[in-house]
Amino acid sequence: MGQYVAPIRDMQFVLHEFLNVSDELKQLPKFEDVDADIINQVLEEGAKFTQDVLFPLNHSGDREGCHYDAATKSVTTPKGFKEAYKQYVEGGWAALACDPEYGGQGLPVVLNNSFYEMLNSSNQAWSMYPGLSHGAYECLLEHGTDEQKKTYLPKLVSGEWTGTMCLTESHCGTDLGMLRSKALPQDDGSWLITGSKIFISAGEHDVAENILHLVLARVPDAPEGSKGISLFLVPKFLPNADGTLGERNPIFCGAIEEKMGIHGNSTCQMNLDGAKGWIIGQPNKGLNAMFVFMNAARLGVGMQSLGLTEVAYQNALVYAKDRIQMRSLSGVKAPEKQADPIIVHADVRRMLLTAKAYAEGARAFTSYAALQIDRELHHPDEEVRKDAADEVALLTPVIKAFITDNGWIATSEAMQVYGGHGYISEWGMEQYVRDARINLIYEGTNTIQSLDLLGRKVLMDNGAKLRKFGEKIKNFVEENGTDEALSEFITPLGDLGDKVTKLTMEIGMKAFQNPDEVGAAAVPYLRVVGHLIYSYFFAQMAKIALAKQDSGDNFYKAKLATARFYFARLQPETAMLIRQARSGSANLMALDADLF
Repeated sequence: MGQYVAPIRDMQFVLHEFLNVSDELKQLPKFEDVDADIINQVLEEGAKFTQDVLFPLNHSGDREGCHYDAATKSVTTPKGFKEAYKQYVEGGWAALACDPEYGGQGLPVVLNNSFYEMLNSSNQAWSMYPGLSHGAYECLLEHGTDEQKKTYLPKLVSGEWTGTMCLTESHCGTDLGMLRSKALPQDDGSWLITGSKIFISAGEHDVAENILHLVLARVPDAPEGSKGISLFLVPKFLPNADGTLGERNPIFCGAIEEKMGIHGNSTCQMNLDGAKGWIIGQPNKGLNAMFVFMNAARLGVGMQSLGLTEVAYQNALVYAKDRIQMRSLSGVKAPEKQADPIIVHADVRRMLLTAKAYAEGARAFTSYAALQIDRELHHPDEEVRKDAADEVALLTPVIKAFITDNGWIATSEAMQVYGGHGYISEWGMEQYVRDARINLIYEGTNTIQSLDLLGRKVLMDNGAKLRKFGEKIKNFVEENGTDEALSEFITPLGDLGDKVTKLTMEIGMKAFQNPDEVGAAAVPYLRVVGHLIYSYFFAQMAKIALAKQDSGDNFYKAKLATARFYFARLQPETAMLIRQARSGSANLMALDADLF
C-alpha cells in the first residue's frame, strides 16, 4: 500500500546547511557534543523504524480501527500497534529529547522534531499515542512538584506510561471557562475529581500499562470563567510507593468516537467518578500550566500535517511518473508508450510542486522553531533566551494553522493527481486527506490560532514580537538586495514585509474603534504572515542552492526550482488575502442572524 521513504537528504540540508545546527548547538553547553554525525545517525535509524515498522501499519490500522469493550470499558488498538509501541520503547525513541535526570537521552528538540516528522508521515494515528506523552512530560517538568517528577517522569520518559490532556467537555470546546468538572480536596492532599470529557486522544488503549491524564477541573469556590480552572494529574492506575501499579482509578472510557479519520487512534469519551488526582501548580492557575502542554501539542499538530504532506507528495509523484494518460501538449514525450506519463502535463506538475513546496517550507519552518525552543531552554545568555521565547510564542499559532491549512491543500492536490483512483481506499491517498482534516480543528481551531496571533501575539504588545522577527527579514533583504541573481526572491520578500507592516497598523487602528475588525481580519492575516515566513526561508534556501547549483548535485537544482515555483505560484495568494483582511467586518456582521 504505497510507500514512504524518509526525506533524509532534505532534512540534512535544512539542519546542516540552512540552520547550521551543529554550530548553533555548540553555543548551548548541554548540546555542545551533538555534531553532524550524531544527528545523521539518529535520522538514519529513525528512518528505518518509521519506514519498516510503522508505515506498514498505517493503512491496515485505518481499516481496522480501535475496538471498544463496553463490559470492561477497555480499548484494543489495531493489530500490530501494541507490538510497534514495544519496539519504539525498546529503541529508546521516547527518551530522545528528554532530560537525562529522568532517564532521557538529552538530545535537542530540533533533532526530535525531525524524527516526529517521520513518525507522522509513516502513521499519524499511531504517533499520537507517544506524541501526547511528550506534552505531558513537558508540563510536569515545568510545573510538577519534586515528588510528582520523581514518581511520573521516569515512566513517561521511558515510554512505559503514556499521557493525555483532558480539556474538552460536550458543552464547551475552546471556551474552557465553561467547564463543569469538579475537584474536591482530601485530607491526604489529593483531590477527588468528577466530570466527563470528550475528544480525548489516546484516552484509553492497550499499548502501555498506565495512562496519566492531565485533567482540567474546578475546585470549590473557584472564580467564574477561565480564572477558576485548576489542573490535576489523574493516573489510570494509582502507583504504589515502589513505582508498581496499584488500584484502578475510577476514570473510565465511556465510548470511542466514530470519526472521519485517524481511525487507528482511540478518541475517547472519558468519565471521572471521584477519580483520585493531584493538583499541578496552584489552584485556579491550571491554564497557565496546561498551556505548556497545549503549545507543545500545537507544534505537534503542525508536524502532523508536514508529515502527511510529505508522504502524500511522495506517493503522488511515483504515480505521476508511472500513470500514462494523453500526450503532452508540446509534443510526444514517451513515443514507445500509448500515452505519456501524466507528469508531463503542466497542471499535474502544479499539484505536485504545491505539495513539494509546502512540505519543504514547513520542514524549514518547524526546524527553525524547534531550534529556537532549544535556545529558549538552554542558551546561557538570558537575553537570547528571552528573544527566542518571544519568537516561539509568535510562531506557534502560525505553525499550527498555516501548516495544517497547507497540509489540507497539499493532500487534496496529491489525491487529485490520482484521478478516480485517489478516491478509492485501496490506493491509500484518501486516508491522508481524511487524516489531515482533523489537524485544522483540534488543539484550538485555526480561527482560534489566527485570533491568538493577531489579537494576543501582535496587537497586545503593539507588534513588538513581530517587529523583532521583521528585523531579521529586513537585515537579510538589505544584505542581499544588490545581488541580481537573488532579486527574484529578495524583491517579493521585501515587498511582502512592507505590506505586512502596513496591514498590521491598519487593522490595529480599526480595532480600536471596533473589536470585530480583529475577528474579521484574523484568518487571512495569519496566512499572509505564514507566507512572509515561508518567503524568508525560501529566499535563504534559494541563496544556498544558487551557490551550489553547479556542484553536480541535482538536489540544489530541484531546491532552486521549488523556490521559484513558490514565489511565482503560491506566494501571490497574499494579494487576495490582504484585500480580504482589509475589507473590514461590515460585510460579515451587517446581515441579521435571522436572515441567514
